[in-house]
Amino acid sequence: MINRFITLTLLCAAISGVAQQTAKITSPDGKLAVEVSTVSEGKPVFAVTYNGKNILEPSPLGFKSDVGDFTKNMAITTVKHGVVNKSYHQDRIKKSHINIEANTMTVGLANPDSENISIEWFIKNNDIAFRYLIPKQKNGETGCMVITEEATGFHFPDFTTTFITPQSDAMIGWKRTKPSYEEEYAADAPLNAPSKYGHGYTFPALFHVGDNGWALISETGVDGGFCGSRLSDVNNGTYTVAYPMPEENNGNGS
Repeated sequence: MINRFITLTLLCAAISGVAQQTAKITSPDGKLAVEVSTVSEGKPVFAVTYNGKNILEPSPLGFKSDVGDFTKNMAITTVKHGVVNKSYHQDRIKKSHINIEANTMTVGLANPDSENISIEWFIKNNDIAFRYLIPKQKNGETGCMVITEEATGFHFPDFTTTFITPQSDAMIGWKRTKPSYEEEYAADAPLNAPSKYGHGYTFPALFHVGDNGWALISETGVDGGFCGSRLSDVNNGTYTVAYPMPEENNGNGS
């Protein structure tokens, strides 16, 4: 899973149904499926299956900001589907000719105050990418937004085991350079095991979902306009996206 990705050219067809509360998309081969819905108190969630088996159980979406709370009291207002077919050549990677075939879905959500966001999904046969699209709020009068917390999370079945590396304390180690993403991985650890330092985990994070399959979570496409993130410690089977610790980089983590 990723919460930023590079935008590609889409061919979109609008689907009617204002106030629709469920949106679904599958991969081109039909095996990988994502369902976005709202649950109690209008909390947006998504679930993932592969070959009909659960990979992610309903997992939270949305974020809190100085403009509004986009984690609850949300309703699905629009759903647009599209298709991506793209080919290109590369001479710096192991495969020279790349073919991309994917399905896309953009889900619009709004709260009772007419504050709205969209979530853009990009689904290949084995991959899911998604990101938040944030229009100007308050009739265009808001020029910027401070995001204080993400609800974005990943809720695995309780039989899942993990292959993940902990996020270290800030400003420790050689030349006080940590977290430098060089901690040891724990192989096949229980899902609810606490992280070594109590700060969650570093991307990428690998999960073994029993006989249902494997899942690798990371982030891509992050530029200087947004901070890099990590995974929190698990809470009732759910890992959430966490931002830098304030102490990182001599206090610039804030």
